[in-house]
Amino acid sequence: MTSAVRSFGLSLPDYPWEAMAPYLARAAGHPGGVANLSIGTPVDPTPAVIQDALRAAANAPGYPTVHGTPTLREAIAEWFDRRRGVPGLDPQNVMPTVGSKELVAWLPFLLGLKPGDVVVRPTVAYPTYDIGATFAGAEQIAADDLDELDAGTRARVRLVWVNSPANPTGSVRDIASLQHIVGQARELGAVVASDECYAELGWGEWDVQCGGTPVPSILDPQVAGGSHDGLLAVYSLSKQSNVAGYRAAFVAGDPAIMANLVNSRKHAGMIVPYPVQEAMRVALADSAHVEAQKDLYRGRRQRIVPALESFGMTIHDSKAGLYLWATAGEATWDTVGRLADRGIVVGPGVFYGDAGNGFIRVALTATDERIDAAVSRLTTGP
Repeated sequence: MTSAVRSFGLSLPDYPWEAMAPYLARAAGHPGGVANLSIGTPVDPTPAVIQDALRAAANAPGYPTVHGTPTLREAIAEWFDRRRGVPGLDPQNVMPTVGSKELVAWLPFLLGLKPGDVVVRPTVAYPTYDIGATFAGAEQIAADDLDELDAGTRARVRLVWVNSPANPTGSVRDIASLQHIVGQARELGAVVASDECYAELGWGEWDVQCGGTPVPSILDPQVAGGSHDGLLAVYSLSKQSNVAGYRAAFVAGDPAIMANLVNSRKHAGMIVPYPVQEAMRVALADSAHVEAQKDLYRGRRQRIVPALESFGMTIHDSKAGLYLWATAGEATWDTVGRLADRGIVVGPGVFYGDAGNGFIRVALTATDERIDAAVSRLTTGP
């Protein structure tokens, strides 16, 4: 008698960061220790006002609501008005999520996409957009404008991801650019989902605290017109509030889509814990900690940019966010290796699509001491 042996599990590519192991080992040999500028995880303390809110809500014996408490949804709507230029957002059309990455990964599936449908993501992009298409069985296409697609492909587009400010490039879409892509998608009946989690971290012309213009949201009236139909904005507090460990994010937009997402997530039990919901509510009402953290990142950026340039790097885009998108005019892994020999670890541009070859991503998410160590090694030698 023979027994059938079945294999189980999803067929996904290996997690790309595993390829960094030999370079981490090289960097670890530096006598001054590793200056890890590769992964964008916050390292500064979670603000006390947020920790206090989490503790105050710790007695939570009942199940939380998937849709979010009314007070949290009202706080999100008020934040959109105050910080993102989106007045009058109905709290009914808002929902907290377990971080933004899970929403990015599951949105195509939750929207009901199927084989034959197309998900468009930026040419250089966070790899989870492609993974989300894979989960739904849809086809992923890299393009920055739907005019780049042939007519047959364009007709099958059901979801368009916008990432502004972008990870890893730090590029920003202005009002006109967002209007253009919204118009294209609406002609096709496709959804535009805008991943905006770095919006508070604009630099130069986009640095509000230094007289710049706010990074626009997909829900901005100048972009959306008189309706949020077909539009979703995704945001995370991980970066602006140092709460990556809380998994605190939210999505807002199209009323019909939001109602369906809430219902589907109720069935699946995709729920943000009540203490985290309360911490989010308090964090969104407090701008002081956001601006204080941004000051830290601005200082780190101002120190590392000239150091990278002195090492022979050219900075591209990098107009907002927590990363510098740079090239030395050589293959990505050559640059990664040269920096590892100085004890500096960076993100390989090839992790973000074929168009990222030759580039590296340098994160500002290291302590001042480690940033200064990297600056010293870049400017004075190993």
